Amino acid sequence: MSVLDWSVLGAYFLVMVGIGIWSKNRVRNVIDFFTAGGRIPWWLSGISHHMSGYSAIMFVAFAAVAYNYGLAMYVWWALTIGVGVGIGAFVWAARWNRLRSKHGVASPLEYLARRYDLPTQQVLAYSGALLKVVDIAAKWVAIAVLLRGFAGIPVAWGILITGAVTLVYITAGGLWADVLTDFGQFVIQGFAGIAMFIAIMAHLDGVATLWTMWDRLPEGHGDPFAGPYTVTFFLALLFIKTFEYNGGMWNLAQRYMASPSGSAARRSALLSSVLWVVWPLILFIPMFAAPLIVPGLADAEEAYVRLAQTLLPQGVIGLVLAGFFSHTMAMVASDANVISSVITRDIAPVIVRRVRELSARAELTFARVTTFAFVLISMVIAISTEGQGVVLKIVVDLVAATMGPISIPLMLGLLPWFRRSGPTAAIASWAAGLGVWAYVKWIIESKDTAMVVGVPLVTSLVLYVAIGLLKPEGGPDRDALIASLDTDPEPERATARA
Repeated sequence: MSVLDWSVLGAYFLVMVGIGIWSKNRVRNVIDFFTAGGRIPWWLSGISHHMSGYSAIMFVAFAAVAYNYGLAMYVWWALTIGVGVGIGAFVWAARWNRLRSKHGVASPLEYLARRYDLPTQQVLAYSGALLKVVDIAAKWVAIAVLLRGFAGIPVAWGILITGAVTLVYITAGGLWADVLTDFGQFVIQGFAGIAMFIAIMAHLDGVATLWTMWDRLPEGHGDPFAGPYTVTFFLALLFIKTFEYNGGMWNLAQRYMASPSGSAARRSALLSSVLWVVWPLILFIPMFAAPLIVPGLADAEEAYVRLAQTLLPQGVIGLVLAGFFSHTMAMVASDANVISSVITRDIAPVIVRRVRELSARAELTFARVTTFAFVLISMVIAISTEGQGVVLKIVVDLVAATMGPISIPLMLGLLPWFRRSGPTAAIASWAAGLGVWAYVKWIIESKDTAMVVGVPLVTSLVLYVAIGLLKPEGGPDRDALIASLDTDPEPERATARA
């Protein structure tokens, strides 16, 4: 990397810190820290929702899949998310928002104690928080691997550099800082992605590359389903991503909660859905074409790095790397904020009585401390692994597979169609889903990825519905909570709460 590249990257880090400092002045209490007080415009919420699904993993592990299998990468990843978020726009988005506007909820799990009971809330909170810290560790490794590929910086130092900057702005600014850095990421990714897209076109056949490259690529690279990424895998991922990206990933539920109203949350979801269908195609065209420009790579995870080094001029490489950083830092910040909300609002008050008695100022300080601690722990885990084969394994095999059993009670509990499913259904579906995943993955050692990620979710869904029918546990309070999510608050109430 040149001095100009480093200058671009350094300027990006300074902007991130500046956003954190600016956002700090907009945070007065934990409601502001975790949900921005419901003041984020729908278009900004939609962009943030979209960008929160990216990380440097896309340019490492997913780039390797695109290098080896071609178009199938877009179909099973971006397309499933786009369709899933579109479905969720009409099912979940507004209901998440109304939890905040009508019930003062600041954590996606806060409503579970009332919807089910306290043990159910605690089980889901603990299992989800433990899962997330490992997930984020994998993302630190991914960005450090990219930094090592571009600049030769050791993995540990790469994690420390990105982690330190993230700690500053997310601890200071909360969700406001997170959403604004998502928007900055959107802008940077736009410039960097278009630069790489144009570079590929110029290097090959111009615009005609979009349809001529497929005949020159290895056989099957133009097929929507290839290798292990079959139609069954696509359907399983569509099922999983519909839950994951509509609230199963708690940070994405926050985007809906932070919108001004339920209807605004729905619009933000539709915007995110459109972006997921369209924008990744532009990003992935260079990855699809990579075998024509950097053929025969021993490590396909280096494909995007090698493309950038081959095709892009000085300064633009720094911009691309800043985009990589922004992806991972924004996602880590997003997860850190929502995990902090779960710890502050759901876990700590149950364990330590004194937390329930904190003043508004002390509660905000406690939220910032837990955010700092979460990021720090994930960095320690990432450094200890040294980046050895954890990236795709964690993201696909572990997170996607276990997200389903955690998200089924969380998300179906919002819907009136499942009002009969109570604590027994929630706990049983969660436990059975995780147990089935462990059996499929570790006992019978299935190599069928669709089976590993799909069977646990289906198991949880079937049990949740069946137990609700066989042992209904509804009640007036639970029914009233669910019914209250059908409509936005009255205008005067919404104004008063603001």
